[in-house]
Amino acid sequence: MAFTAKDVQALRERTGCGMMDCKKALTQSDGDMEKAVEFLREKGLAAAEKKAGRIAAEGVVYAYVDEAKKVGVVIEVNSETDFVAKNEQFMKFVDTCAKVVAEKNPADVDALLACTDESGETVEAMLRDKILTIGENIKIRRFVRYEGHVVSYIHGGGRIGVMVKFDAADEVAAKDEFKTMAKDVAMQIAAANPAYLNKESVPADVVEKEKEILTVQAMNEGKPQNIAEKMVMGRIAKFYKEVCLVEQPFIKDGDISVAKHIENVSKELGGAISAVSFVRFEKGEGLEKREDNFADEVASMMK
Repeated sequence: MAFTAKDVQALRERTGCGMMDCKKALTQSDGDMEKAVEFLREKGLAAAEKKAGRIAAEGVVYAYVDEAKKVGVVIEVNSETDFVAKNEQFMKFVDTCAKVVAEKNPADVDALLACTDESGETVEAMLRDKILTIGENIKIRRFVRYEGHVVSYIHGGGRIGVMVKFDAADEVAAKDEFKTMAKDVAMQIAAANPAYLNKESVPADVVEKEKEILTVQAMNEGKPQNIAEKMVMGRIAKFYKEVCLVEQPFIKDGDISVAKHIENVSKELGGAISAVSFVRFEKGEGLEKREDNFADEVASMMK
């Protein structure tokens, strides 16, 4: 009995198994879909599918930086429970994923799943193996890869991960003072959670909306239009200080901005330094959390 590419796709959607495994299963079962599912279950491959529907909003944010190759990666891999994030197998898998991203530069998570590690095994196969052995749904959620002078910072055992890219000469970036400054800036991002790098990177519509809100606020305070407009200009400056990294008061010295701190270190080291871009991942942000009701769980076990 022959089978088509559509059959392979259908089996993949049904079981969550890899394309090659589905093709092999259909070959072994002469194109019989039910037998192919049975074949995959017998091999222990389709068992992962049962777990694929479970909510995975725990896990870890992890960073990997190769200073010699000037490449850095921050990645979020989710699991169902926080306990798994402390599992050695899980953390080894996350580390492998980060290194594969650094080495292969995949475009997105799907492309990463198709990549292989040094052993020749695909990330997708490794992921499926971890779901089976650990017994929880695990998902690679997102990653960012930077090339250049990058520094990373992980806070709270993988709750928040930050990576910052700087523009600087190699000899400047090699100095301890640069590394200290870079780490401080990364910690600033973790703590203060800026939305943008600088004023220029704030979209015009965001600024206009903020001005509208601030104008209404000022007029509600009974200020005439011309006074309200002047007040808005002052309050927009305050808005920038809140949302833009380089405009924020430096966390270790509130009298200067982050931009001023970077400038001071630049002068000290005799070479220009600028923050180019940053990424901040917070574990599980925006994901639906699993609502555990312990009493219901115990009651269901006693039935």
